[in-house]
Amino acid sequence: MASLKEKIGYALGDAASGGITWKIMSIAFPLYFTNVFGLTFADAAALMLIARLFDVVTDPIMGSLADRTQSRFGTYRPWLIFGAVPFGLIFALLLYTPEITGENAYLLKRIYVYLFYLLMMVMYTAVNVPYGSLLGVMTEDDNEKNQFSAFRMVGAYAMGFITLLSFPYLQKMVGGSEQHQYAVLGAGFGILAAAMTLACGLLTKERIKPKRAEKFSFKQYGDLFRNKPWVYMTLTAICTNFFNGFRYAAAGYMITYCLGGDITVGRLIINYTVFMAFGEVTCMIFGAISPAFTKWVGSKRKAFIWSAVICALTSVLYFFLPMDAHYIWLLVGVSMLTSVGAGLYSPLLWSMYADVADYATEKNGTSSTGLIFSSGTMAQKLGGAISGSLIALLLGIAGLVSSTDMTTGETIVTITNEESVKTMVWALFSLFPAVIAAIMGLLAWAYPIKK
Repeated sequence: MASLKEKIGYALGDAASGGITWKIMSIAFPLYFTNVFGLTFADAAALMLIARLFDVVTDPIMGSLADRTQSRFGTYRPWLIFGAVPFGLIFALLLYTPEITGENAYLLKRIYVYLFYLLMMVMYTAVNVPYGSLLGVMTEDDNEKNQFSAFRMVGAYAMGFITLLSFPYLQKMVGGSEQHQYAVLGAGFGILAAAMTLACGLLTKERIKPKRAEKFSFKQYGDLFRNKPWVYMTLTAICTNFFNGFRYAAAGYMITYCLGGDITVGRLIINYTVFMAFGEVTCMIFGAISPAFTKWVGSKRKAFIWSAVICALTSVLYFFLPMDAHYIWLLVGVSMLTSVGAGLYSPLLWSMYADVADYATEKNGTSSTGLIFSSGTMAQKLGGAISGSLIALLLGIAGLVSSTDMTTGETIVTITNEESVKTMVWALFSLFPAVIAAIMGLLAWAYPIKK
């Protein structure tokens, strides 16, 4: 039996990657790149797409490397222990805007952000793929896997809530320009993410020795596509990250352009990070009860389907709410209802990947746990890449234009069609995710493992 300390230690891993780095990358990066760093909407779309599609190649390679790692720290833990510091450092550098002026200023800034975004994706892969794979070697007990998964999601959502809720207050405390604020917060959150990742590697244990395929073979990649549960699970995972990606990336534009900017209610500042923080705490609560909900409905597959239905219906409802800051609590409330579904399915995703890994080991005779879990991380990045890129691209088409003043280096954002931009942003936060949630439910219904 795993101890409470180990479960908390495992939770710290996703608190770092999911609750800090990925949360900021999903929610803040689209707005940061266009309105603070100064990329055009077209360049921001290209950056997020190219950098994360790069991971379609690196994630499976990382999974294969992790599966073959042998050290005194185990198979997957050394990647967390030794990757923690560069992981936090590169994240901090990505949120730093270099002060460059002159006729080549925009080109040099673009090279800088492309370089560090690609490096960030590499480091995220090097840490997160082994982290996910840990679940397959810490326990053989299915109920305990669900518990570890629930702890993981609670850690991610609890830290996500803290990160998002504190963000505007920390910005205010830091002061200065927005570029300065993001640079300081990037350094602080980068140090915290590194410390949590290191703690996760040191506090967890690998109890199951993988059945290794010592020699590299491309056959393992072919085996993946012959693994029917893996195909359905990966398509479902891509959909979950489309769903989250649209909502998180659109939130900043929604508050800015649909609701007139930050909203002050008493002493509470509701900006886009705080708005989504209410959803984080909802996901944390319902992520914790997901194992009980799964037992109640009878299987992981059924629980996933019901979660997708909740997400689809509440997302459609949101589109018909008034686009008015006076109704902020109604908007928050319906958004939180959507997060009920997201909270319920999030732990299920990784627990079901563990089932797929067990199925593959039984079928093929050797472990491909790291490779299979890497596809989960790949799906996360692919979904986030395409959704984030589509948002930047569609907003540019709708009438948002971002540019950089070549003399001062300042970012200039203009709107050519206000109503078109507002409608597009509102739909990106509601109708687009609703369609994705419906597809997600259909894929879960067809998923062949009935556990």
